[in-house]
Amino acid sequence: MRKLISVVHTSLDGFVAGENGDFDKLVQSPENLDFICSLTDKADALVAGRVSFEMLDSYWPTAHETPGVSDSAIRYSHWYNSAEKIVLSNTLREKKDDNVTIISEKIEDTFIRIKNKKGKDILLFGSPSVCQALMNLNLIEECWIIIYPVVLGKGIALFNSKERAVKLKCLGSTQFTMGEIAIHYKFEY
Repeated sequence: MRKLISVVHTSLDGFVAGENGDFDKLVQSPENLDFICSLTDKADALVAGRVSFEMLDSYWPTAHETPGVSDSAIRYSHWYNSAEKIVLSNTLREKKDDNVTIISEKIEDTFIRIKNKKGKDILLFGSPSVCQALMNLNLIEECWIIIYPVVLGKGIALFNSKERAVKLKCLGSTQFTMGEIAIHYKFEY
């Protein structure tokens, strides 16, 4: 069975973005994208909510054509273009291409079917509401939380479920040159 792994960037106080969805305070080290590419090497699909998908899809399909872009950005752009894209959305209806699956109902059944298909891992990028929904269905096996050395004070929270506590087991961590720390957890439902 394929593993579903959440990958999320957050401030020290647990916000994935500012109040308006801005990320400008989460400054990445040069090797941060190299690290993300090490995760995409083991994956062939991505999951996102509509907002995160539209943000990813507005840049990554053509990023490899941008003059002066890093080797990691080229690598990630090519991976993004070949990856199966699974979008959880109640408002997005039209698929851009055949490599996009939009899910708006029967989430648990659909994900179990997707996870049972032959393939590599599935990465969930951003999308705190999608992460919360899939976590509440016990569908996420692992997560990488990349914590930035900044306190936003307010914004879009990574976790805000009051349904139940979920225990995590730390599997390791990696520190980057600008102070971010990527912590690898396994969910213990």
